[in-house]
Amino acid sequence: MKRIACRIYQKIMKFTAYFLPWREPVLIEGEDSVLELPDILVEKGLKRILVVTDANLVRLGLLEPLLRILERDGITHTLYDKTVPNPTIANVEEALTLYKDNLAEAIVAFGGGSSIDCAKVVAARLARPKKPIAKMKGLLKIRKKTVPFFAVPTTAGTGSEATIIAVISDPEDNAKYPIIDHALMPDYAFLDAELTINLPKNYTATTGMDALTHAVEAYIGKSNTKKTAELAKEAVGLIFENLPQAFADGSESEARHQMLKASYYAGLSFTRAYVGYVHALAHSLGGFYDTPHGLANAVLLPHVLKAYGEHAERPLAELYDAAGLKGETDSALKAKAFIAAMEKLSRSLDIPLTIKGIKEEDIPLMAERAAKEANPLYPVPRIFSAKELERFYHSVRE
Repeated sequence: MKRIACRIYQKIMKFTAYFLPWREPVLIEGEDSVLELPDILVEKGLKRILVVTDANLVRLGLLEPLLRILERDGITHTLYDKTVPNPTIANVEEALTLYKDNLAEAIVAFGGGSSIDCAKVVAARLARPKKPIAKMKGLLKIRKKTVPFFAVPTTAGTGSEATIIAVISDPEDNAKYPIIDHALMPDYAFLDAELTINLPKNYTATTGMDALTHAVEAYIGKSNTKKTAELAKEAVGLIFENLPQAFADGSESEARHQMLKASYYAGLSFTRAYVGYVHALAHSLGGFYDTPHGLANAVLLPHVLKAYGEHAERPLAELYDAAGLKGETDSALKAKAFIAAMEKLSRSLDIPLTIKGIKEEDIPLMAERAAKEANPLYPVPRIFSAKELERFYHSVRE
């Protein structure tokens, strides 16, 4: 009965989605494209901005060229650089205070998915100042235009610059949950591969697999449109073609540009078609143990896809073709070969097969939270109960 209720909910959501205010960010891409940002700010009359980033990017000097031009053009910037890998409510509230104290007029998110997600929730708090973050959890709890928002990704993975989703952590409750609202879509996205050059190999690997997970889960779900399916397939093809090269040679700018595009396409795809159990399971791991999201996705992905069995056979077979794989003609064999190819890709990127630190006693609660996130919202090929989800944590537990 619960499974039937989930499917009815998903069908209603898919129908309703056609009437929602979908939009995409204005896309600026190419070498040094981020340096076009100050001109856009000047054109819009924005003179005071908050830049949300993290300490590592500041230390590496990646922001310096942009900050110099902002100063030249008379744009006052306030820097919040305390964002952590799984951004917390405390991060958001600290950045929000800086925004208000410095009378900022817009937000620039500069960094990986963590910085962009943190900045999105700051924008949400500005739009809904009386609503605490915990009350924004879930679907369409903002429904109000935010301040001007500019996203500059420095990793090719989360696709947060192209989504209506932000994921936030609450360390006090070991919780990590999504906030989903059209108001969270950035106004502009800048894909500048120069910002990802020489990214550490483990970041290139896990963020790349994160993008692949987005594309795969979006494609195999039951809420695809023609456009989201095309974007997901394009992302899968680009990742299989370019991620190995980006991993092997940190200075290879063309592969890194293609990975940024893949991440962006995957983001556009899953923001409408949703993700699935891999993400729900990974979010609980992040909430309990601060497990890097891309790593959790990469390790969990093949286990969940295998468990879907024949329910995901056709779309996985189609992704076999999209990935440029050859040799199989039978649909069932293509699906299995695609999963095997993802496992092979993951191993070639030095991603482990298991996740350290998972405690037996935490598994039931993590599975319960994963089920609550996924059911009924995520239009997965096959619906699992919380009890059934426990097996995936056991499968990846070191």
